Amino acid sequence: MTQVAIVTGAAQGLGLSIARQLFGAGFAVVLSDRSLDGAQAAARQLDPSGERVLALKLDVASKADFEAALAAVLARFGALHVAVNNAAMTLTTPVMQISPEEFDRVVSTNQRGTFVGCQVFGAYLAEQGYGRIINMASLAGQNGGTATGAHYAASKGAIVTLTKIFAKELAARGVTVNAIAPGPIESPAVRAAVPPERLEKLIEGIPVKRLGDADFIGKLVVQLAGEDAYFTTGATWDVNGGLFMR
Repeated sequence: MTQVAIVTGAAQGLGLSIARQLFGAGFAVVLSDRSLDGAQAAARQLDPSGERVLALKLDVASKADFEAALAAVLARFGALHVAVNNAAMTLTTPVMQISPEEFDRVVSTNQRGTFVGCQVFGAYLAEQGYGRIINMASLAGQNGGTATGAHYAASKGAIVTLTKIFAKELAARGVTVNAIAPGPIESPAVRAAVPPERLEKLIEGIPVKRLGDADFIGKLVVQLAGEDAYFTTGATWDVNGGLFMR
């Protein structure tokens, strides 16, 4: 039977790379995003036939959206096996200038969105007695977020903790929960956001002297999504070029 995976924030960037790797590994892939148009365009790009893809609107700030997405996946494919909580808001506002409202907006997307995703998808997977959940954390949540906003870094640090909590909660019911914490990744978004001279300095500061590869992150998701990954749970997998070692 073809396994089914859902990816949040899958319309572009890292989410789309993850969806592409899962699709290439034989999964049926549900691409969800706050932008339905974006999700549909990404789905067409992956599978013009539409046989192994489904595009859904899912705003991770809404629990009702998660519940509706799960119902839509079950209606279309009859099952769900893998959930990738990837959607995130990245802001770089200096710490002393972050308003409480902006802080809440970032945390409700990143931290609460991952929490609710683990809750809704985790409950279903536990009922089935099998599942894989992969949460996207970040180097920023481990080293204090030197290049990102305090709210972003704090939310990503919380995702590492939530991963352990849900891993303990769901382990006995056949569901593993892991996180991946990427450092700076080679992508159009990074190159657009960081001026060339600053990017040069950033790369110089990475021990391996290169940005990360989004497709490798996707391949790591595929590994953690496999049936043979049953002995890995509650872990955060570092992919940061040596910027943070433990």
